[in-house]
Amino acid sequence: MFTPDLLNGKKVLVTGGGTGLGKSMSERFLSLGAHVVICGRREDVLKETCLEFNSKYKDKASYQVCDVRDAQIVEKMIDEIWVQSPIDILVNNAAGNFISRTEDLSHRAVDIVLDIVLHGTVYVTLACGKRWLQNKMKANVLSIVTTYSWTGSAYVVPSAMAKAGVLAMTRSLAVEWGDRGIRMNAIAPGPFPTKGAWDRLVPNTDLGKVLESKNPLGRHGEHIELANLVSFLVSDFAGFINGEVITIDGGEWLQGAGEFNFLKAMKNEDWESLKRKK
Repeated sequence: MFTPDLLNGKKVLVTGGGTGLGKSMSERFLSLGAHVVICGRREDVLKETCLEFNSKYKDKASYQVCDVRDAQIVEKMIDEIWVQSPIDILVNNAAGNFISRTEDLSHRAVDIVLDIVLHGTVYVTLACGKRWLQNKMKANVLSIVTTYSWTGSAYVVPSAMAKAGVLAMTRSLAVEWGDRGIRMNAIAPGPFPTKGAWDRLVPNTDLGKVLESKNPLGRHGEHIELANLVSFLVSDFAGFINGEVITIDGGEWLQGAGEFNFLKAMKNEDWESLKRKK
């Protein structure tokens, strides 16, 4: 399905598209024929990424400096993009997170994560959605959430709260806007190492190995695997998928969810001993 023209004629906005997973997804969209606008707070990073993209995909990438936490700045960005041409696809990727004991958090620390992840996602989605609805356009939104959007997680409580809100928004608007041509979906990635997130969330190499060892596949994800899934979901091939969240984590959250999954640590002789007791 990943033909070079899969996303021909599509214009995609990727928030947080200058680095990490946002950059990987953006490059995949470009390779499939899309025009891509990336946005973020650091112009130097956005400019460098666009120069890299346009050296491979001539004049198909552009950028907008935008702090998604500010609704007025978001509206201004969307206005400027729409002057050139409307976007067809929104990828809500911008995020902020850090690990902390919850009792150590200040109200400002909580606000920072909620403002980027929840409020920023809602601001950009509403800014695009209102224009799509007014002009009777077909479009779709893909938001990046996490498996702890529905399980919760210790030590990243503000992120869990915010991602749960994004998932609720996705499912709610899938119903409210679906019959007007706007699809809403989400993906929940497991461990996909990026320099920024990995440095903040995995304090040392040993803990990184622990993270990988608890994955049923025994490894972390590759960026192209995530980028391919996202490309499929935003393409017309996925036209009947709406209101869904798809997990791509190698089975990690399932391994942690089962009450008796800890028995994976048993050795062969333990199982033989258990059989003899029956």
